[in-house]
Amino acid sequence: MAFIKSTFKFQVNDDGDVPKFRQLIDSVNHAISENRLSVGDHLPSVNQICKDYKLSRDTVFKAYSVLKEQGVIDSVPNKGYFVAREIRRVFLFLDTFKAYKEVLYDSFTRNLPNNVLADVHFHHYNPEVFKHQIEESVGKYHRYVVMPFDHEEMDAVLSLIPSDKLLVIDWNIYSKPGNNLLYQDFGQSVYDGLESVLHLLEKYRELVFLYPDYTDHPLESVQYFEKFCQHHRIKYKVETNPSQFEVRQGTAYFSVSDRMLGQFLEQCRQKKLEPGTDTGIISYNETPMKKFIYKGITVITTDFMLMGRKAAEFVSGDVSMQMCVPTKVLIRESL
Repeated sequence: MAFIKSTFKFQVNDDGDVPKFRQLIDSVNHAISENRLSVGDHLPSVNQICKDYKLSRDTVFKAYSVLKEQGVIDSVPNKGYFVAREIRRVFLFLDTFKAYKEVLYDSFTRNLPNNVLADVHFHHYNPEVFKHQIEESVGKYHRYVVMPFDHEEMDAVLSLIPSDKLLVIDWNIYSKPGNNLLYQDFGQSVYDGLESVLHLLEKYRELVFLYPDYTDHPLESVQYFEKFCQHHRIKYKVETNPSQFEVRQGTAYFSVSDRMLGQFLEQCRQKKLEPGTDTGIISYNETPMKKFIYKGITVITTDFMLMGRKAAEFVSGDVSMQMCVPTKVLIRESL
């Protein structure tokens, strides 16, 4: 076995919010990701760490125990601890864990090599949470996969991460030339999707975009919806107040909110309106259940399985990424 490299030192911050044992774990993982520690390198003994960093034996032993459980390190009696595997840790930062995000997450994790582990976090469109999580993560991960949102501080916070280690996914916002991007198009793809089902929409008197005031969906989709309706001289409306929403016979709806989709289906049941005949709906983003609900819900959706697979490709190797993930329409009986 090799001796521990002189460039490696534990990073322990007495004033931070992160527990000491977690800081020790992060120090080892980060050193491996930066090639400052390699397989076979010795680590300091528990006693040595306690002495050098003024930590309790329980704290150090807990850190080493977690690293052993993860397969990162191992130990030999009378010889101490050493690096067993070159584990690469990845920071996956999503907005929320909705059903379609589960598809992305599952595809991402299934396509990672065995030595790459992902820590998933959520910001829920909260700028303070977003900033805090990024600041706490910087320097601790091999790669960063981040789903941003529209906020004035976003650009400055994202700049804390080295551009070669960062992949911005889902929304092409605050990107700079040379950044790694894996995004969907929220504008022209909506127009093209509606164009592809124009023959089904023609039986309805009006189109209504359900865009509730609580949604964080990009406004770009609304703009291209209006452009489509104006081009084809279709009567349309944008409904932003959920409390005023009422399903009308002869009207088709386009919803970017699954909560609004639920309201639509509930009202159809109460009013005995048949989706696809009396009224119609297109939902944004495919989920595993939408093909089974009410004989199937028509969707405009990006390929989240592909997005997850390509994100895994980025973090698994030294590759750059600039890709717009295709958007498709899945026609079902709701239209």
